[in-house]
Amino acid sequence: MDTEDFDWEFEHPIDSLPTSFDGQEVDPDEDEEQEEIADPYKDDESKDDEAIQRECLKAFASIDYIMESGVFKDLKRYFQAGGTPEQVVLLLSENYTAVAQTVNLFAEWLIFTGVNPTEVQQMVEDHLKALIIKHFDPKKADSIFSEEGGTPAWLEIMIQHRTWRSLFYKLAEAHPDCLMLNFTIKLISDAGYQGEIGNVSTACHEIEVFTKVLQTTINKLLEGGEDAVIKHLPEFSKMVCHGEHTYLYAQMLMHLLAKDKDGGSIIRRLYQEVQNAGKNKGEGVTQISLALSSAAAYPKACQALLSMICREALNTADITVLFKLYMGPDPPPVELIRIPQLMELFKQTLFKPGANVNPEHRNKYTYLLAYAASVHETFKKEKRITLNKDELKPTCQAIDKVYNICSCDQKVGSELTAELTAFYQCIRYPVVALGVLYWVDKTVLDPAYFQRITDHTPLHLIVLDEVVNCHPLIHGKVLELLIRLFEDPYPQLDVLVQMELKKTILDRMVHLLSKGFVVLVVQYIAKCVDDSDTDMSLIRHFVTEVLDMIAPPYTSEFVQLFLPIIENQDITGTLRNEDGKDPVSNFIVHCKTNFIMMT
Repeated sequence: MDTEDFDWEFEHPIDSLPTSFDGQEVDPDEDEEQEEIADPYKDDESKDDEAIQRECLKAFASIDYIMESGVFKDLKRYFQAGGTPEQVVLLLSENYTAVAQTVNLFAEWLIFTGVNPTEVQQMVEDHLKALIIKHFDPKKADSIFSEEGGTPAWLEIMIQHRTWRSLFYKLAEAHPDCLMLNFTIKLISDAGYQGEIGNVSTACHEIEVFTKVLQTTINKLLEGGEDAVIKHLPEFSKMVCHGEHTYLYAQMLMHLLAKDKDGGSIIRRLYQEVQNAGKNKGEGVTQISLALSSAAAYPKACQALLSMICREALNTADITVLFKLYMGPDPPPVELIRIPQLMELFKQTLFKPGANVNPEHRNKYTYLLAYAASVHETFKKEKRITLNKDELKPTCQAIDKVYNICSCDQKVGSELTAELTAFYQCIRYPVVALGVLYWVDKTVLDPAYFQRITDHTPLHLIVLDEVVNCHPLIHGKVLELLIRLFEDPYPQLDVLVQMELKKTILDRMVHLLSKGFVVLVVQYIAKCVDDSDTDMSLIRHFVTEVLDMIAPPYTSEFVQLFLPIIENQDITGTLRNEDGKDPVSNFIVHCKTNFIMMT
């Protein structure tokens, strides 16, 4: 690419910036036409010629004023007021520092030295964005509209470029009260880019913008499946939980959409995920959730739920109230006790190591948790038409069995082996699997746990494999636990014991990968390599185990993540043979052959 081509591509987005950042030349004829339509200098009639000249000379004395779009207007005003050309030429030339032209010159030099033109453009744009963010003045930005009398043409040009849209998003986060930025976010939304602004709090102030962003994000989550939920849910939750008005509006819409047969279950999950994300926002979140769950028709249940959720602890009196209601012939809707905060309290109460629930009332706890997890009901015109309790009894029994095991925190190692059959039978119930995961988490994070274990693979970690086998939707939670275990320094253990333990944890990650949870596992290992804070022998162990298990064809995403790890000589150098007939070399050759564009 020659410098002429680069100059157009490089200047185009930058020229769209206003005033002092503008290197764009202005056509004087076009400027005169615009002046005829709307003359911003009609007030000159009330000024004398000397005042106009002083005003223009002050403008001409500013740095690089010759590059400003208004220079031709001021020149015309100055000469019409009787000004002399010599002083104008002197001021414009002396104060011409050629900032934009110097940037272009440096950019051309960098290209001549071999730097990719795209990289050069990125460098300049990033630096310019940093300067604008640093020096941005909301008051001056708001004055633009009063001066322009409408939407500035350069603003409409800017929002066509992703680089400058991202700049506006950052500015809007930093200056939420700036009218110019609020208007710009609306322009971006109207232009069809609402999918990009899901995490911009400014969008939450405009109901029209918020609705478009909400709709776009929900469609994205519905179409993208589990991967999209994992990727976009944090930003989506942050936007919805921005304030009480956004939370109520979004949750009401999702509550209504969840009743639809097509995609209703996914919407219901989003509804509950957002509800869980907003639990730290105060009591208003719980009250809104209860109101949407028809709690007003069941005041006793509502009072019991609010009491426990606000105190963040279950108590026998409130549990008894709920138990009687749900044991009755016409129980409240099951959705009422599916509040994430309540489910979390049940999990912490029944599955923590050494759990101690009053035996006389324990059946009430297990019954309510099983009811929330297994009962299915359908409504038509706000009237319940079916109530399916087929899974209630077996789920209740499974919870009870696992409770008996989890509450005996003295059992370790071989003492738990006899309980494996019962564990594996019960883990097939999702609510039990989540409880077991919580129990394992609290058990193995005890600093003394691995000091007491003599087995090569602790039984608690073996139980995690069964959770992975049965429940793909819990894979992310299992990986989070394994990452915390892997990153623990274990100062109480000998170095060799630490290494063996971490290899065992990596084996659990490999098992996760074998069950289809590939991308996030490999992403984490790639991060460990990039951070250079993990022993290379551990990464080598992971690579060896994975290569023994995988076979073509591979997805491009997997190759993009895994190939750089494989090509790292520090990791796989000792795994390669001179003849090139080894798993590492075979993988590299296959990728180079089938993914040429990527390499």
